[in-house]
Amino acid sequence: MTISLKQGATGSARGQLATYLGLAAVLLGMVIFFGSLSEYFFSVATFLAIANEIPALLVMSVGMTFVLIIAGIDLSVGSVLALSAAAAANAILQWHWGSVPAALLGLAVGLACGAFTGWVSVAWRLPSFIVSLGMLEAVRGGAYVLTDSRTQYVGDAMAGLATPWLAGISTAFFIAVALVFVAQIVLTKTVFGRYVVGIGTNEEAMRLAGINTSPIRIAVFACTGLLAGLAGLMQSARLEAADPNSGTGIELQVIAAVVIGGTSLMGGRGSVINTLFGVLIIAVLEAGLAQIGVSDPSKRIITGCVIVIAVIIDTLRQKRGAAV
Repeated sequence: MTISLKQGATGSARGQLATYLGLAAVLLGMVIFFGSLSEYFFSVATFLAIANEIPALLVMSVGMTFVLIIAGIDLSVGSVLALSAAAAANAILQWHWGSVPAALLGLAVGLACGAFTGWVSVAWRLPSFIVSLGMLEAVRGGAYVLTDSRTQYVGDAMAGLATPWLAGISTAFFIAVALVFVAQIVLTKTVFGRYVVGIGTNEEAMRLAGINTSPIRIAVFACTGLLAGLAGLMQSARLEAADPNSGTGIELQVIAAVVIGGTSLMGGRGSVINTLFGVLIIAVLEAGLAQIGVSDPSKRIITGCVIVIAVIIDTLRQKRGAAV
């Protein structure tokens, strides 16, 4: 069991290195491609814009990596982002709370939403797809109620997250990258991480081994909600406002980034470092397409095709692994 879990979590060192190099090659190829088509792509401004725009997507993708590894899915992260930001904004503007208590409230709201999704899914043995789909609508409605369906301008109340910290890069970016490495260590070096991989690989075998998988599944969804709450604060800091429509559709970008990074939709395999590459690929793709003048509908078509290709590659990889 232990050997199989370790293999599921990280695979062989050679296989991981090949994956890293492959994703890095794709990323480099995209940068060169868009740089050749747009004279403005190879600029400090472009790369700073990408770095300062991805923190919210990156922290949510970290959580989604764990969810997909346990063979689940959470479609509500975009709505949780909006509700958490709305709760923090409401605390600042209506209740006159300080920035820190308001931020903690936003994080608590995200944690509660994720925990509730996980608990309902586990307690009633419902597919997380269905539960999170319901939460997507309910939580979005909650964001509209809290904001009275209007954008709430918080000014510089959350400015600490958006303030450039080093070379014009925001504090939020460094927090997000630090979370990536912490999450990778948790996934690969801790008992909790091995249990997460084990649940995605064979949950019944985990139960037969005497491990109660329910708290672990709930904890994974709770952490994903917490990270979505953090993403809401990051976005609110960058825009200086809490918009009840924010995060609409971002769950698809999150899932795309995680799948492009090689995390299996069937569960049991994934890497947070690979997810970082997936987020960068998505961000560079969007920035490059925008700079060469591709329309928004066309960008969505291209992004959708990239997701399908990533899933096909993952399926072929699984079949090859099974054959071996």
